Amino acid sequence: MKLCVCIIHSRDKGRVVDELVRAGFKFTVIGSTGGFLREGNTTILIGVEDAELDSLKAVLETNCQTREQVVNIPSMEVGPQPAFMASPIKVTVGGAVVFILDVHEFTRF
Repeated sequence: MKLCVCIIHSRDKGRVVDELVRAGFKFTVIGSTGGFLREGNTTILIGVEDAELDSLKAVLETNCQTREQVVNIPSMEVGPQPAFMASPIKVTVGGAVVFILDVHEFTRF
């Protein structure tokens, strides 16, 4: 048995949760915040049998696609009156990060 810790972008949460339910997975959802853009993420904890792991990965890969987003990064303008100017750049967001851990024991009460 495995414990999968899946970190996904909050925009993908609804679609992923619907597909996980449709596929018969049981899971727990935890709200979280990303470090780089400080945007909302969702962390999903899923216990799966080894034989179900490929099916879980397929659901995540299908429903958590990366995309580009434009963000404003402040930059310092040098001059007699220093000012902060916004400088838009494109960054890749979305997708999924999945940590797969071995489970030595599982008990449900």
